[in-house]
Amino acid sequence: MKIALIGGTGFVGTPVLAELLSRGHEVTLLARTPSKVAAQTGLTVVKADVLDAAQVAQAVAGQDAVVSAYNPGWGEAQIHDLFLQGTQAIFTGIKQAGVKRLLVVGGAGSLFVAPGVQLVDVPEFPAEYKQGALAAREALNRIKKEDTLEWSFLSPPIGLAPGERSGQYRVGADNLLPGVGDAPAGISVQDLAVAIVDELETPRHIQKRFTVAN
Repeated sequence: MKIALIGGTGFVGTPVLAELLSRGHEVTLLARTPSKVAAQTGLTVVKADVLDAAQVAQAVAGQDAVVSAYNPGWGEAQIHDLFLQGTQAIFTGIKQAGVKRLLVVGGAGSLFVAPGVQLVDVPEFPAEYKQGALAAREALNRIKKEDTLEWSFLSPPIGLAPGERSGQYRVGADNLLPGVGDAPAGISVQDLAVAIVDELETPRHIQKRFTVAN
């Protein structure tokens, strides 16, 4: 397939790019500074600011699907507002380009830990991640209203870290998947990338949110 990748140089996007290319997909990576991205077979890098819907539309035109792993950065003081501004520009740009398939990588904060209680709302949720998690939850609320896009929203588990690619993972829906003993469920970012590309190749969560964990 022809896949446009947003956030392809970040923590999640880097292994997603590697997984896509390893499976033979043609990837168009949107970047503010294309010269910083190393050339690879199957990869096209285009200059685009994801805060600008028109630039997004131009960059993703003709693609079969778009993967958005957009995040302004956890150290960004305006992460909440920028996350939502970018998210809305991505939604608008994709629709303007006529692309239907969109997979968004969100956060664990909107997963339910008890009936009516989402992770981001528990008292012990880390303050440094709160604003980004609230923005990701709002992004989920907004994408649920998109009835013209064939969207999927993937929330990783609490424990997301570099690791090995096992190719194995469990799948859930809106609830945080249980871990082993007292430890929260986790997944390697490499296996998260596997789940993302699996969903693109064999869609199982059209207009649904889902979660995965090892």
